Amino acid sequence: MITTLEITSDAVYDEAVRRLCPAAFGPDADAVLQEKTEAVQAILNAVRTSGDAAVAEFTERFDGVALTPGQFELTPEEMDEAAAQVDPELIAALERAHGNIRAFHERHLRESWEEISEDGTVLGQRVTPLERVGVYVPGGKAYYPSSVLMNIVPACVAGVREIVMVSPPSWEGSIHPVVIAAARMAGATRVFRVAGAQAVAALAYGTEKIPSVLKITGPGNTYVTVAKRLVRPVCDIDSEAGPSEVLVIADDKANPQFVAAEMLAQAEHDEEARSVTLTTSMEMARKIEAAVEEQRASLPRQEIIEASLSGQGTIVVVRGLDEAVRLSDRFAPEHLSIQTENPREVFDKTQNAGAVMLGGLTPVALGDYYAGPNHILPTSGRAKFSSPLSAEDFRKVTSILSYSHERLLKDAGDVCRLAEAEGLVAHARAVEMRK
Repeated sequence: MITTLEITSDAVYDEAVRRLCPAAFGPDADAVLQEKTEAVQAILNAVRTSGDAAVAEFTERFDGVALTPGQFELTPEEMDEAAAQVDPELIAALERAHGNIRAFHERHLRESWEEISEDGTVLGQRVTPLERVGVYVPGGKAYYPSSVLMNIVPACVAGVREIVMVSPPSWEGSIHPVVIAAARMAGATRVFRVAGAQAVAALAYGTEKIPSVLKITGPGNTYVTVAKRLVRPVCDIDSEAGPSEVLVIADDKANPQFVAAEMLAQAEHDEEARSVTLTTSMEMARKIEAAVEEQRASLPRQEIIEASLSGQGTIVVVRGLDEAVRLSDRFAPEHLSIQTENPREVFDKTQNAGAVMLGGLTPVALGDYYAGPNHILPTSGRAKFSSPLSAEDFRKVTSILSYSHERLLKDAGDVCRLAEAEGLVAHARAVEMRK
């Protein structure tokens, strides 16, 4: 089921790179992407033109739920009733996770600042939250209260006043109670039972019932990702999320059961999820293969796991840990699990990963649900240049300048020279006249 490669030459190394880092586009991929883009653009155009009527039509067509625009939004009473259905022990676990996530994101907020020089010149930055944001919480094949917390808590920490959540009506024509409970706990100000590209369009353009927002965050399927890309001229987005990924680096001291568990945990997300292990030992590779088969037999999402591992599951036997690090950095995984004798030593050599779990006793699920770091992470190689979602993603910076006459006289000559060098005479004149 899993593809296993042993690197014995540079040619095999190149084959491993092609397996792990396939070209993002080719003739087939381009055609599929173009087809999806055209379909999504039609949905966006319809929502932009017809508003709630189009949202209702697409919700019935794609989600099989007939809602009037007046039924899109959950009332406070509906939210209270849904939350009351959730197991109190589960609520308590969500509250503890909420506390961890909030504490983590509070640690790295920037502050506004100003510096006043002796001549009275002021330079600084004002940091302010976005006024209204939208968060997308998926819910087709499973329900994700963890995604609710990971989206909304950083926005609350940032000081966002209005947080609009959308999620599919895939549980008895509404949103699953545990997702609603998490939204209420985290601080969502409004919750709508709509999803898909039509929900992204509604958040971007606004409708009669759904307000427009300044930024949309949260993962979704390919159509949601394409929709977020297309509305970018209107509002900001967090990232274009691809399939979920884990890459495990394992030496001959690793526990193969732990490695297999990480691969399976990733594979059960969906058929496109990518589970990769780089190991220094062929013997370890065989043990991991056996452990995957043993553990898989007792898991419920068999078809999804089989499709994921058959399509993308890969074990690569490398010629040493340095080669594993090079391959990992080429892949730039969403989740990097380092299960070696000295995981910190390996980590210090790495450059690219969304989140790193050090040691066999640190499963990826800790980051997914509870520990505090965000699980909304860069995928598809974007960890080479992108970061996890944070409170800072919900804030903006305004520069502040206030020059004294003394400072203006001192700097005017340089500014005029630079402006004239660019051929922008009016710029120079605007400075000169103030002297």
